[in-house]
Amino acid sequence: MKSIFPPLPVKMQRRLDAIPELVDQVLPIPKRFRSGLPRDVAELSRLLTSGRGERNGSYMSEAPLLSAYLRYFLPWNVYRLIRLLPALPLSLNAGVITDLGSGPLTLPIALWISRPDLRSIPLEFRCMDRTAAVLDAGKKIFAALISGDTKDDAAAAWTIKTVRASLGDPVRFPKANLVTAVNLFNELFGELPRTGRSPQRALSIFAEKQARLLSALSLESGSILVLEPGVPRCGEFISLLRDALIAQGRLPLAPCTHADPCPLPGTSASRSDKGDSKWCHFAFTTADAPAALRRLSETAGLPKERAVLSFLLSGPVNAPAPESDPASLLTVRVVSDAFPLTGKEKRPGHAALHGRYGCSARGLVLVSGKKDGIEALESGAQLRLAMKKPERRDGKSGALELEL
Repeated sequence: MKSIFPPLPVKMQRRLDAIPELVDQVLPIPKRFRSGLPRDVAELSRLLTSGRGERNGSYMSEAPLLSAYLRYFLPWNVYRLIRLLPALPLSLNAGVITDLGSGPLTLPIALWISRPDLRSIPLEFRCMDRTAAVLDAGKKIFAALISGDTKDDAAAAWTIKTVRASLGDPVRFPKANLVTAVNLFNELFGELPRTGRSPQRALSIFAEKQARLLSALSLESGSILVLEPGVPRCGEFISLLRDALIAQGRLPLAPCTHADPCPLPGTSASRSDKGDSKWCHFAFTTADAPAALRRLSETAGLPKERAVLSFLLSGPVNAPAPESDPASLLTVRVVSDAFPLTGKEKRPGHAALHGRYGCSARGLVLVSGKKDGIEALESGAQLRLAMKKPERRDGKSGALELEL
């Protein structure tokens, strides 16, 4: 079994725990304003969700909102990324990383913490955002983060260049080995209609446009990483983006185990024969998040017991497809939480089984087994399960039934 969210090593945990204090050291706020920080965090959260229509384009230039972002959203976004990045197959021997909507350099900060194997590799980061203040803040935080590692001159291998620009503005720098976009697109497709005759079509057109842009910024031999909040609308966008990138010859590397149609599109009947709305997303407990960050979250009325995300890593153009499973086995990516399978028993007198949904080249899979075994599986775990004859399908979801 392979995990997509491996436990944090001790050194990585210490660096993560130090982020809130590091932000305060680099960009201190007067004590008289600190008491209002939880209120500012709650207000920024509202503007990013239910209050989108009230948000102006320069909201990140406002000092209280920028401070709230740096002390709440930046650490949480870094946390999500460092739980994920170590498990991703990022092929970076040298070259350029273009980070769209970089904000306070969230991606470079998380990559530095979570991938020490990359610190000595000559990488040039092109960090794009429309707000100069947030880019400047990120540069200061990143410089402070790596200052303790300059003794071995490893920090000299990375170059950070910030570019003030909006998504879609003309760019005049080399195509990238890796193009990234973290929590960017949901701010844009949030304005698309969610009701009417064709809300899915509007999102599909948006996803196709972004796929063309991402691919145009990447070398044919390069990769593309997109990460969004793990809510249904974002899962739907990720699935549509996956379709659009496959059409350009860029097969998914993660979390997908295959390039066949997505069995978790997160939509209504417009893309799902059975009309269900399962979407691809992954969750993990936040017990190892910085204590100071969890305290701020609770004070702001935004406690987080779990972090949830949807993501896609797409590979080079026309790269060879992964080898197929043998007929007797099927590779499955666990997606859902565990739940009891009411009425399904191994034999009379035995406890009901539990299950979790998963993704495979054969479509949606229902993995069943004893409660302890099913609950012990991590979200995102990759399994190879035995195929049995005759095949069985779940009457409710249509999923292929496999036993753990």
